Amino acid sequence: MNLAKAALEYKAVSYFATFMLLVAGVFSYFSLGQLEDPEFSVKTAAITVNYPGATAAQVELEIVDLIETKLQEMIELKHIYSMARPGQAIIKVDIKNTYWSDQLPQVWDNLRKKIKDIEHLLPPGASKPAVGDDFGFVFGFLLGVTADGYSYAQLHEYVKALRKELKVVPNVARIDTWGVQQRQIFIDVTQSQISQLGLTTEDVIATLQQQNMVVDAGSVDYQDLRLRIAPTGEFTAAEQIGDLAITGVDGQDRIGGVRGNELIRVRDIGTVREGYVEPALQMMRINGLPAIALSIAPSAGANVVNVGVDIDKRIEQLQANLPVGIELHRISWQSDLVAESIGAFMTSLIQAIAIVLVILALSMGLRVGIIIGLTGLVFAILGSFVIMAIWGIDLQRVSLGALIIAMGMMVDNAIVVVDGFVVRLKKG
Repeated sequence: MNLAKAALEYKAVSYFATFMLLVAGVFSYFSLGQLEDPEFSVKTAAITVNYPGATAAQVELEIVDLIETKLQEMIELKHIYSMARPGQAIIKVDIKNTYWSDQLPQVWDNLRKKIKDIEHLLPPGASKPAVGDDFGFVFGFLLGVTADGYSYAQLHEYVKALRKELKVVPNVARIDTWGVQQRQIFIDVTQSQISQLGLTTEDVIATLQQQNMVVDAGSVDYQDLRLRIAPTGEFTAAEQIGDLAITGVDGQDRIGGVRGNELIRVRDIGTVREGYVEPALQMMRINGLPAIALSIAPSAGANVVNVGVDIDKRIEQLQANLPVGIELHRISWQSDLVAESIGAFMTSLIQAIAIVLVILALSMGLRVGIIIGLTGLVFAILGSFVIMAIWGIDLQRVSLGALIIAMGMMVDNAIVVVDGFVVRLKKG
């Protein structure tokens, strides 16, 4: 059957199909996800084990070899790399390319099972293996929070509250913080002072480890009720640690912290202070002020431009309720870049249509120019949007580049076809 002949004979059907293509293409365009780069899966996982005090050779023999041998049982394994250094082992695993993104969660689950099977074989003092497999997350929005006139602890509290509020924004998949300082309590002592009191460092450590623990103290049955026993005495401030009596020293000489008639407390051997890890592992400043960053990742397949608009609206609402001195700073905003890319593509499309219409109208006539402009560009792009929506292809850097290349090819093809059509008409 001749398609061109059928289209001319059944004009009503042709007009209806053209109208449906136009409507479907427009709706498909607005339904497509908009991203900066295409989504991709990282088929790599990293296993980290800390082994404080061990040499690189000990880490290699006692941890790396054990984990590598177990992981080699996985049929999904492609490559395995390891690095042993004093106090730490890092093992990286690559998965075969035949496993697609929908299969990776099961692969990572199998990997974790293999690691869990050998946890009891790790040497004493080694930490539990930490498995990282979410390297494919793209944090498209980076928001900085600064505090002028507030302590770092107060800044952290505001950041946690902001994180909870932004997490409920539609199509926000994940929010991570960066630049958070880890809180610690320091006890500054001198070895000579401990020795003069007949103590050892192990005595102080053992005392601290046995206090402020959450334990089940049991319960009391009274008639038909069971009452839980909740022990008191937990620390509510760092200064209270100074009142803690040091126990377990010199056997009979000191029982329950008593050395003869003397009670030795932590404050007698040092100074207790609250602070942060020194030196800081991560530190962030904006315009000279201490800051914490919120990294926001949109959901897979979401329209990043719309997500950015929703986040902006929520930020405006939150900023109005924040006290003076707490400021929100947009550091990197993916939606702006995506909107600019999409806008540039649509501008290029309109310019291409206009140029084709003008040039062809001058050289081949207005009617031919309109036919080529519509069939070679507009309908071809709208049809592409429909196919992209069906296959789940988002508007991003790669797909936009492909559409731009396709526009040139389609216009060229349309010109050749219409030119042949015009020549044949003139020949009768």
